[in-house]
Amino acid sequence: MNRIPMDSPTDATDGAQAAGQPGRGSRGVQSVDVAARVLQALAQARRPLSPGDIATLAGLPPAQAHPYLVSLTRLGLLKRDPMSGDYAPGPMTLRLALLHLENDPAYRAAVPRVMALARETGFCVAICTCAPQGPVVVHFERAAFPLHVNLHVGSVMSLTTTSTGRAFCAFTPQTQWSPAWHEQMAGDAAERARFDTLLDETREHGMSRSVNTPSPSVSSLCAPVFDASGHLRLALTAIGPTAALDVAWDGAAANALRATAAAIAAQIGTSGGDGEGAA
Repeated sequence: MNRIPMDSPTDATDGAQAAGQPGRGSRGVQSVDVAARVLQALAQARRPLSPGDIATLAGLPPAQAHPYLVSLTRLGLLKRDPMSGDYAPGPMTLRLALLHLENDPAYRAAVPRVMALARETGFCVAICTCAPQGPVVVHFERAAFPLHVNLHVGSVMSLTTTSTGRAFCAFTPQTQWSPAWHEQMAGDAAERARFDTLLDETREHGMSRSVNTPSPSVSSLCAPVFDASGHLRLALTAIGPTAALDVAWDGAAANALRATAAAIAAQIGTSGGDGEGAA
């Protein structure tokens, strides 16, 4: 494989068009394109990787990948575990991800409404967005009822045991979640049949619920937020003690959650912020 000049210009048509920027005729720096391949390899793997694995996935000889890893780590886009030597996203990557999230119209519309919902109901409310491995918590609003659950921003919700996971599966194409489901359930056919029944129930009621799972004495309701094109943008999950949270489909908590989701959807539709969905 030929060595790529560190600062040679390149036609950035494909990458620029994918990013919504001017394409044909635009010129970029080829070494930056290669660095992007290194970052993309890590993003697709969704786990820390060894230098050799990164080189293989990025299509680079290990000796050529090494200086990119050094520079990306120096810039904070990667971080290296001193014990294993594996690489993971660095602090600058996380800050850029947060900036992207904070500029998302659906997220901006959701946060104040979720804060109000938590105050109104007394229950914790999580805002989740879609990722390849499942729904990820991007905002967690605590409220009056004490709740001992290990949830925080960055938590990935189980597809099979949480109301959030079932809402994600019910309202997105199966191609987006089937690989993650098989990783969690190891292809259990009987369990898949039961799961499909729960998805039908979720679609029928427009929301999902969990009672005493995955945490004993804790229940939840989850409502989807769609954009004007009908794509799932966010999921709102109200979480509380089973003894206090009414999980009836037409109960006060469910109605409040639906109203909040509808208000967010109306705002992003009106503002024209319904572009490319998180799903």
